[in-house]
Amino acid sequence: MSHAPPAPEVAPAVRRRMQAVKSAHTAPEMVVRRLLHGLGYRYRLHDRRLPGTPDLVFAGRGKVVFVHGCFWHRHDCPAGRKEPKSNRGYWLPKLAKNATRDRDTEERLRRSGWEVLTLWQCELRDPEALAAALVAFLGPPKSLA
Repeated sequence: MSHAPPAPEVAPAVRRRMQAVKSAHTAPEMVVRRLLHGLGYRYRLHDRRLPGTPDLVFAGRGKVVFVHGCFWHRHDCPAGRKEPKSNRGYWLPKLAKNATRDRDTEERLRRSGWEVLTLWQCELRDPEALAAALVAFLGPPKSLA
């Protein structure tokens, strides 16, 4: 039976910070959700039946949206290019694996007929541009009759 290598010693403050990092209902995700809801879109959250458990699923439109943190998913922006300062032997391969997994997930979704939009944390700073990108991807919201 193989065992995982022992976890490296981590300072308690670092451990607390890392344990606070969420994978769902993150602040960037909530920004997108509030904006979409305000625009009149309705969606499902984190559908585990789909590859990668997309953050937002628009099943009737055949579209999904991922909201990624630039650092964790290795976006090509200053935050995404930032390198971990400690325990690099652990974090650099892990972050590279995240990016590879994201590409594979997107490809699997596209092969299954889904359209995929990935929004990056750094793109959420301009609400008007974000709204325009979402409407361009999703099409007009259905009437709320």
